[in-house]
Amino acid sequence: MMKLLLKLTFLSILLLFFNLRVFAAVVKEYHTDLLIVGGGASGSTAAIQAARMGVKTLVIEETTWLGGMLTSAGVSAIDGNHNMPSGLWGEFREKLYRHYGGPKAVETGWVSNTLFEPSIGNKMLKELAQHPNLTIWYQTNWTNISRVANQWKVELKANGKLTTVYAKLIIDATELGDVMGFLKMPYRVGMDSRFDTGEIFAPEKANDIIQDMTYVVVLKDFGKGADKTIARPAGYDPKEFACACDVADPAAEDQKPKIDCNQMITYGKLPNNKYMINWPKCGNDIYLNIIELNQKDREAALKEAKLHSLRFVYHLQTQLGFKNLGIADDEFPTADHLPMIPYHREARRLDGQVTLNVNDLTAPYAQKTSLYRTGIAIGDYPIDHHHLKNINAPQIDFIKIKVPSYNIPLGALVPKNTPGIIVAEKSISVTNIVAGASRLQPVVLGIGQAAGALAAVAIKHKIEPAEVKIREVQSALLESGVYLLPFIDVKPDQKHFKAIQRIGATGILKGTGIPFKWANQTWFYPEQPVNEYDLVSGLKSYYPVMDGIFPSGKMVTADFAASVCTALSKKTISVEDFSKVAAALSLNQSIRANTILSRESLAVLIDHFLNPFAIAIDFNGLPKI
Repeated sequence: MMKLLLKLTFLSILLLFFNLRVFAAVVKEYHTDLLIVGGGASGSTAAIQAARMGVKTLVIEETTWLGGMLTSAGVSAIDGNHNMPSGLWGEFREKLYRHYGGPKAVETGWVSNTLFEPSIGNKMLKELAQHPNLTIWYQTNWTNISRVANQWKVELKANGKLTTVYAKLIIDATELGDVMGFLKMPYRVGMDSRFDTGEIFAPEKANDIIQDMTYVVVLKDFGKGADKTIARPAGYDPKEFACACDVADPAAEDQKPKIDCNQMITYGKLPNNKYMINWPKCGNDIYLNIIELNQKDREAALKEAKLHSLRFVYHLQTQLGFKNLGIADDEFPTADHLPMIPYHREARRLDGQVTLNVNDLTAPYAQKTSLYRTGIAIGDYPIDHHHLKNINAPQIDFIKIKVPSYNIPLGALVPKNTPGIIVAEKSISVTNIVAGASRLQPVVLGIGQAAGALAAVAIKHKIEPAEVKIREVQSALLESGVYLLPFIDVKPDQKHFKAIQRIGATGILKGTGIPFKWANQTWFYPEQPVNEYDLVSGLKSYYPVMDGIFPSGKMVTADFAASVCTALSKKTISVEDFSKVAAALSLNQSIRANTILSRESLAVLIDHFLNPFAIAIDFNGLPKI
């Protein structure tokens, strides 16, 4: 028993060491392979992925928590990707399921499928971040970043001590793209002109208007009869919150108001009788563009955001009858019990190797580029912008911009001309319109995981991020259960997930995208057949010379597919070869010459015999043939 207790004590000390390594920052000089600036949603997953791939990684985070918008900002109701638990998003959600007691235990609201207490989200992320290659310094702020002899020199103030960190590579995972701004890298802020992006929904003239931000409040039910009414905040005007109880779906054709205060308050109901206040139309959103302000001016501006949220809390308690709901005193380690940071819906946006625009989302297979082939993260949430609090914002009906589920191209994380840095979080290279979808939590978690994989590959080969083989990064992500394409009907735990993802990322077999309510879709349809003409058309972008192949509109048989593989591989591949591989790989079809192959079987056989995924592509998704 004594040995067991000693062992458990040692393990507890070891976990504490990993969790609180901020105290190691008293050293004057520290060397690491990868420095991640910001331990938010993307910074956390970037660090975990890079560490798992063998890279010595240091995260510097200004608060004492991991998770950023998911935790420190209190936005603990996950929107999107419920049916696509990709990579670390899936791992994080599974930990929440185990903690609370299963999926139903976190379906406490009426919009999101996964809701949790911010403090628990922080705990789960810190558990995921336990790795010998990963060090995290909390309460750490950087003061200067410079490039010295092909590495980064970063001056920090950590735990009250001055420290210099030297790193081979940096990931900017800050909430607003502050590293990118400090280094004066090319970036954009605000709405784009339609003439620059080719997006018909964009305004004619560019501007610097961003989405409304929110200082989230987490309330707790203190029980019937309790009165937790706060003091009347300065500037409170009940008229400002007059439509707070209108819960009409903004995507509905019938835009008549639907007044239901109980439904409004339960939008963000969390486990254990807590409520995340973030959503109402006349609620605590506020327009503040603090992106280009210095830290002192930001803090001054954010006082108004906090005050605005407190006004809304007072309104809920005094006008709407929720005086039993008080500010939760067991969530955030702050004096006022409000989150450590606000919820920023927009940031600086990188001018990257590629820029993802809404046309790439609406019709990914019909563009001159093929950015979908370079996908590294996925999303299914619609274009969703908050502009109710800025009367000067151009009137764009974002609900009318219908998109299917989509993926994020790797080149959106990579600067054009700045070496040694990768950009993550909400600051990737997308247009303003697309940023209304790519800002969602699961997408940002995926962007971070991809940034970590990209960094690991670049460091491993001692090359710049712009020089990596895209397929190598994608392969590392596939090994981690990441979707490259958002095929809703092929899950990571299915036998041929990787093969279907690889073939999907070539475009040889394409998905079918459908805008669908608040969870858009792309279907692979693994059991359906393919006609000869479509198969050959898909192959031609990778194999432009296809002598002796004359496709018709008939469904692809094993005999036809074998003849195509023979022509392209320059070696004889028979139906018998197909049959043996099908048996070895446990395909669902017994293959004979006249067997009409399913899309799943075709994907697996083409992947096995031709391996087109191995053909290098550039950041535009075009094969390097």
